[in-house]
Amino acid sequence: MRVLIVGGTSFVGRALAWSAWHHGHSVTVLNRGRTASDLPETVERLVGDRGGDLRALEGRRFDATLDVIAYRPNDVDRLADALGDRGGRHLQVSSISAYRETDRRDATEDELELWPEEGLDPDSVVTPATYGPLKAACERAARRRFGADVTIVRPTYVIGAHDHTLRFPYWVARARRGGEIAVPGPREARLQWIDARDLAAFALGVLDDGLTGPFHVAAPSGGLPFVEVIERIVAHAAPAGARVVEVSAEAVRAADLAERFPLWSPRPEAVGTLDTTRARAAGLVARALEESVDDVVEWWGARPWADRWLSAAAEARLLAASR
Repeated sequence: MRVLIVGGTSFVGRALAWSAWHHGHSVTVLNRGRTASDLPETVERLVGDRGGDLRALEGRRFDATLDVIAYRPNDVDRLADALGDRGGRHLQVSSISAYRETDRRDATEDELELWPEEGLDPDSVVTPATYGPLKAACERAARRRFGADVTIVRPTYVIGAHDHTLRFPYWVARARRGGEIAVPGPREARLQWIDARDLAAFALGVLDDGLTGPFHVAAPSGGLPFVEVIERIVAHAAPAGARVVEVSAEAVRAADLAERFPLWSPRPEAVGTLDTTRARAAGLVARALEESVDDVVEWWGARPWADRWLSAAAEARLLAASR
């Protein structure tokens, strides 16, 4: 296939480009050209800004387009205007954040409601509050412009190397540092994730098979307790003597540290228990969590502690206050 990846050099887009290349597709990536790329020389690079100049797509024709970086419906519209009918099958990378908050557990793609458009400014600044509603609006725009049979993939937290958010890498780096590791509860709170490489393999697979519609791209089906996930990371990557110490959500809030524990939600969320039967039937295979940990260890290496991460001093104060 001649594959266009809108994005293509950072994290999920990078994983898609590498997966498409490994499967023998002719790969073109379109982005602003500002992110360093380690893609093979045979990957074609087009420079364009979906907020403005997309003339690089003029006259180009593709068998499939994978859009990784649509954050507002206008992003979708501009891409559709630039491609016309030359983009081939269309796959939109969305997010489970496109769903309204719900208490329904183990829900399928047909049982949850997207955020409505009412009251949403489509040109809103992307913030934690607007991200989900804007992603839902992007899905609607994709169906409107590329046809109702577009493929929508809704991942949960994407993990692995090259993760510029540094969410999952925090927990790997913290495990490697050892000692007493503060992990927020409650244990009933659940987490689902997907390695970027598995997300990419699935996306290319459903395009190859001509499958459309929405898919929950996550593992495991139904999720695992958050604390248990971190315990697995620690068991795999930490030095001898490291120990997970579960701290209450109340203690984390009292210390004003809720934003410093990535991947954690202060309440048990049904959205961490999504049913993934449809995606697994369509070929989704999720690697072991420990393999993703190893990937991050190799990538992160001996880099210094990131400034955005919880400091050792703040963690020590939280642990002391929780005893």
